[in-house]
Amino acid sequence: MIYRTILVDDEPLAIQRLRGLLQKYDTFFQVVGEASSGNAALQLIEQYKPDIVFLDIEMPEMNGFELLQKLTHIPMVVFATAYDAYAIKAFEENSVDYLLKPIEEERLAKTVEKIKNLKSTPQYSISQLNQLLTQFIPKKEIFSLTVKCGDRFMVIPLEDVSYFQADDRYVFLYTLSSQHYITDLTISMLEEKLPEYFIRISRSVIVNYKQVREIQRYFAGKLVVLMRDKTESRLQTGSHYLNNLKKRMETI
Repeated sequence: MIYRTILVDDEPLAIQRLRGLLQKYDTFFQVVGEASSGNAALQLIEQYKPDIVFLDIEMPEMNGFELLQKLTHIPMVVFATAYDAYAIKAFEENSVDYLLKPIEEERLAKTVEKIKNLKSTPQYSISQLNQLLTQFIPKKEIFSLTVKCGDRFMVIPLEDVSYFQADDRYVFLYTLSSQHYITDLTISMLEEKLPEYFIRISRSVIVNYKQVREIQRYFAGKLVVLMRDKTESRLQTGSHYLNNLKKRMETI
């Protein structure tokens, strides 16, 4: 059987190396496309509906897991990753295989044998893969955010941030002095980007837990969070995010 194959990696040298290694198996893999970004890969996969995708994880626009979530055609996946710290736990049971970069010829040969011995197409739990990803990829530590203010760009230290709040089409950053700025990031992007002491308490609000002054009980089992900012902001928790705050409080 010849497997229609797509290669996805944002590093040209990585694509070139993998393509060269696969030439040894030209009666097994038929490379029908290559992509260097998540969006390009999405189009190729939906167009060619390949049997196998060699998929990098960290890419511009969207990572490999975000790409899988958007697909209507789910191929077999061989993950390519430089993060050996989590690769084994994350991928052994959830993908065809994983390859640590730089990919070695001997390791690829084992992947080929594994594919040959498959009795059926693996079933993927994308949500489980995402959970594993967040556990094993270390967050890049950030200390500030840059926001636009007229013709200027302001650098706001995270220690000066009280909370973020989404309002219609915009997300606002509120400082301890109660100034506010529009950010270019969505609430979901902030939730992933910010350090752990920033907690999402509702669909539209993320608070700096270090700047929480008091937490009060509210009706229907909800809570109200009082901040240490100049205006003593009162922020209500949402039902689906209540546990985020309770875990941080440990007991309530």
